[in-house]
Amino acid sequence: MRWTLVATLLVCSAARAQPYPAHPVKLIVPFPPGSTPDIVGRTLGAKLQQALGQPFVVENRTGAGGNIGTEAVAKAPADGYTLLIGINGPIATNKYLYKSLPYDPDKDLAPISLLAAAPQMLVVTPALNVDAFAAFINYAHANPGRISYASVGSGSASHLTMELLKGEAKIDLVHVPYRGFPPAVTDMLAGNIQGMFAIIPGVLPHVRVGKMKALAVTALKRSRLAPEVPSVAELGLPQLESLAWIGLLAPAATPSEVLARLSGETTRAMHAGDVRELLGKQGFDVVAGSPVDFQRWIASESAKWARVIKTSGATAD
Repeated sequence: MRWTLVATLLVCSAARAQPYPAHPVKLIVPFPPGSTPDIVGRTLGAKLQQALGQPFVVENRTGAGGNIGTEAVAKAPADGYTLLIGINGPIATNKYLYKSLPYDPDKDLAPISLLAAAPQMLVVTPALNVDAFAAFINYAHANPGRISYASVGSGSASHLTMELLKGEAKIDLVHVPYRGFPPAVTDMLAGNIQGMFAIIPGVLPHVRVGKMKALAVTALKRSRLAPEVPSVAELGLPQLESLAWIGLLAPAATPSEVLARLSGETTRAMHAGDVRELLGKQGFDVVAGSPVDFQRWIASESAKWARVIKTSGATAD
């Protein structure tokens, strides 16, 4: 019995002594294949696999606004072998939108690196007959409650960004939530709703052919994808900056040396030229950095959108 115990301890000690990673790593993406978080996860996974010598396998676990996949990582062993590709909602805003969550993003997850961020574009239908941001605000003031706007779901970035605009500009718009991006765009093209905030590549083709009118991008500078469209900062409303973002996280209590190695390799991978080019086509800028920087970003985003949610009464339940 004594020798069996000693042998077991030696095996465990040897296992712990193996350099990380010693076997395949799972990357949980809480959204469908082909989504932007999925594209980022697969791109990063391939780079980390090349750098660290072990497979990084993407697993899509969708549902509940990203909460299902995020919960899976929050409750996984804190050993660095189950990681999360997280976005705004499950990490920073869902805790204010849902009556309860099955995990605590602040206590159950450890930030590794912010990966990429992208502004949204405010688009309206040509039938609204407004050709600039100021004209849209003036029209909304003159026609309270007569403009319907789409979102990709209650509590989504497209929803909360418009609620932020409503509060800042003191306008009254009607929210129409959809189950995802495609039906929202379809209804807008059909003229059933008059406007929305959306990721730039998703609506830019419709803008180019005149089926939508672009009024602003929610960034402090113009987008490379649509340099003719003014930023909210140019329009005198820098507080309307609103970025969709994607980051890498691990279960809380993951060893610090594992987090440090993942952070370093992730930063190198994300700043590679081919990664920047690929994500640039998706409208995203690479912003990879340290765990501390990512933690500060999450805290700032949480505080900002908590105020918007409280003021607007937005909910995802």
